[in-house]
Amino acid sequence: METFHPTKILMTADTIGGVWNYALELARALSEQDIQIALATTGGPLSPEQYEATSAINNLTIYESNYKPEWMDKNGSDLQQAGEWLMQLKDKVQPDLIHLNGLYYASLPWGKPMVVVVHSCVMSWWRAVRQEDAPKEWNKYKELVTKGLRSAEMVITTTQALMHEASSTYGPFKQSNVVYNGRKQQHFKFGKKEPFIFSMGSIWDEGKNISTLAHIAEELSWPVYIAGDNKHPDTGQVLELENVHFLGKLTNDEIADWLSRASIFAAPSRYEPFGLSVLEAAMSGCALVVGRTESLAELWGNAAKFTDPNNPDDVRDVIQNLIDDEFCRNIMACRAVKRSHGYTAEQMAQDYLYLYSQVTRKEVLA
Repeated sequence: METFHPTKILMTADTIGGVWNYALELARALSEQDIQIALATTGGPLSPEQYEATSAINNLTIYESNYKPEWMDKNGSDLQQAGEWLMQLKDKVQPDLIHLNGLYYASLPWGKPMVVVVHSCVMSWWRAVRQEDAPKEWNKYKELVTKGLRSAEMVITTTQALMHEASSTYGPFKQSNVVYNGRKQQHFKFGKKEPFIFSMGSIWDEGKNISTLAHIAEELSWPVYIAGDNKHPDTGQVLELENVHFLGKLTNDEIADWLSRASIFAAPSRYEPFGLSVLEAAMSGCALVVGRTESLAELWGNAAKFTDPNNPDDVRDVIQNLIDDEFCRNIMACRAVKRSHGYTAEQMAQDYLYLYSQVTRKEVLA
């Protein structure tokens, strides 16, 4: 059977969250297959480091905008203008396939094969973090996301657990598949492990629950180092962290260095649909302590120690037990490394190419 692979893809991503790193990793892997990527960004201008990262990827062209990511746009206020911009981009780029990493825009009249990837959503975040349904002010968001996902030829999620959440909240979908995220091992390295705990992420995101880690840090016998952005991109509110060494935003090389030396990586998340930072820590030989969520359990199994993110004493005890037990810590680090081999950028790209071929072939046959 003939395989139909796209040669030019229009992809979307926002510049603020983890989807940015995912999009670059996928674009890098696809460019090695001689596929051209036009990446349309929301969330504001790229940082100098983001520009540098994109310039190192062949066949990648960036188109920037200041439109809000949809998780910051509860009423869809930017939807019409951003949609018009994307339609103009489509006409300019003339892609074979559309790959959306945002959910609103799947209902636009693309006239091309299209897949949409659910990386997270406000409804599931609210249930996991606040343990209640999102307030009525997010009803418009839910309506727009439902319309988008039900319009898509194929909906993709990053775990089976997230697919269950998305299907029950927004479904039914025409077609659906799961593709695990991936990273290249060469980005990360093993170093001599040192007695400290490391964590990183969007500190302003309550779902990451980094404030709980900071709260219990003084009760641990090892120091805690935390990297990331503690200023909320929408409200501007700054989250101050106590009892830890706050490193601020680090470059990718700096992150790789810290991970190579950290003995334990702690991410007691309340909401983590995938967690690229956890994967990066596993590839760096860290023992993992993560929140007990369905997605993280699916991804890491016996390769991580799980903790109740809503119980600070449990977070403290799980980490301290690893500090006290070097043998267990080494076993967990080895398990994490082994498990990480299943989440490579190469495998991610191959999985996407297969799904691209399915929707593109359907279009060709039609």
